[in-house]
Amino acid sequence: MLEHIHRIVHDCFRIDGPVVIYTDPFHLPDGLPRADLVLISHDHYDHCSPEDLAKLAKPDTVYVAIEACRKALAKLPGKVQVVKPGDRLEVKGVAIQAVPAYNVDKKFHPRAAGHVGYIFTAHGKRLYFAGDTDHIPEMRSFQVDVALLPVSGTYVMTAEEAVAAAADLHPEVTIPMHYGEIVGDPGDAARFQKLNPGRSVIK
Repeated sequence: MLEHIHRIVHDCFRIDGPVVIYTDPFHLPDGLPRADLVLISHDHYDHCSPEDLAKLAKPDTVYVAIEACRKALAKLPGKVQVVKPGDRLEVKGVAIQAVPAYNVDKKFHPRAAGHVGYIFTAHGKRLYFAGDTDHIPEMRSFQVDVALLPVSGTYVMTAEEAVAAAADLHPEVTIPMHYGEIVGDPGDAARFQKLNPGRSVIK
């Protein structure tokens, strides 16, 4: 499974397979494979970037996103599927669950904004793309095999808080994200990997 997961930058991953899936495309290089499905967590510029999405778009691309992203996505080829926390849907054979993503002790991502993370299936595994979130109580109820967790602090949870989140999630493997652009650096990912007693992989 892990060989199919590629971290591009920041919170952007590409999951290769019969369906090519991207999460939160941002600052993309040219020449990447086009997207069948894009999962967008919220409307901040480093997560919902029309310029970057245009590099991946094709006529049948489906963008799953919250309502606040709709205007930014309107001119792209493909289809927009709007979701809110708690929604479940299937796109191109991929089962998707939109789950809450919010801050508990800072103001950047209030719960009322309705930002999301996603739990989705690929290669027979349940992947959790957390989006911009802190360690939240809902994580204790998520059933996931692979967790993609932010570790930079400032706008999201710190590496130490991500270790606590991973303990609630019990994934087979955790991959740190949200570093190297805007805030955070590879040291945050390394600190998470050192502190996390479970299996973790830096992509």
